[in-house]
Amino acid sequence: MRPGHVVLFQAPTASPTPTAAEATQSLFSWLPFEVPVWAAQLLTSLLVIALAIAASRLLVRLLGRRVAQRFRRPSLTRTVLRGIRVGVYVFALLTIMGIYGLGIGDIGLSVAVFSAVVGVVVAPIVGSFISGVFLLADQPYEIGDMIELADRGQRGFVEDITLRHTKVFTLDNTFLVIPNGSMRDRDVVNYSAEDPRTRLSLDVLVTYESDIGEARQLVERAARDVDNVIEGGPNIRVGAARYPAAPTAYINEFADHGVLLTLRYWVTEPYKLLTARSKVQTNVWDALEEADVEIAYPHSHLYFDETSGEMQVSLSEDDAARSPPPDAQFPGDRDAE
Repeated sequence: MRPGHVVLFQAPTASPTPTAAEATQSLFSWLPFEVPVWAAQLLTSLLVIALAIAASRLLVRLLGRRVAQRFRRPSLTRTVLRGIRVGVYVFALLTIMGIYGLGIGDIGLSVAVFSAVVGVVVAPIVGSFISGVFLLADQPYEIGDMIELADRGQRGFVEDITLRHTKVFTLDNTFLVIPNGSMRDRDVVNYSAEDPRTRLSLDVLVTYESDIGEARQLVERAARDVDNVIEGGPNIRVGAARYPAAPTAYINEFADHGVLLTLRYWVTEPYKLLTARSKVQTNVWDALEEADVEIAYPHSHLYFDETSGEMQVSLSEDDAARSPPPDAQFPGDRDAE
């Protein structure tokens, strides 16, 4: 280098970064014809959707058994598997957004404005999701349990529990889809949470002239003859108490019209409560009808004699004038003579 000479160095220019559209179009450069940009983006998006569906199904199949063994509850298992599917679909959505050159920052402002506008509309949905989380945590019922909505008197089986709603398959072969927000405010009776056995009672009123001991034995035997009624065995524990497993008839009350017997018995299948109750009542009726036991019913007897008292009756002058004389006869009386 000679003195006094200045040498200028020119930095190498970086090659321009291809855009998302160009990158997508380059995927189909192997084709003998040129694919338009919009067609390349559409085909790539469809390919991403197909891969997302296949990947979600594969992950659910591979992780389904492990998740079920980990949580031991069908509702939590289904929720986790749904979360895996949603995660795969969200990733696919972000990938499709990148194909069209959109980033999270580009749509951040739009999402914020949109959320502010529809916040009032989506508030109940968000509340249902929060209620669904509490339902899964509190475990008031589980998939497969038989429940009853106390305010509606409807019974059915829990078909599915999501973060947004609960599906109940009623005994009338209909579906109830109830938001979790309103489900938490209801009184729900669970017939099969811990033990599917359910205790029923039947009141039988017999006359005082009947043989009470025989009546109790007949009522207990009538209940034991029903198929899904527990005939006996060890006592059944309910909380801190224990109750006889076999049908037991108690003297409940010495009522006005007879002796009130209360039969307590256990049914093994909660979805056949009405059938079991009907069969037990039919057997009780047949057994008492054949024996020296009479079912009492409300009745009254009125007696009038000389000690019953007198009723004072007075007539005004107008009523006496309109009243016929004691010896008057009517045409019907003459015809009867």
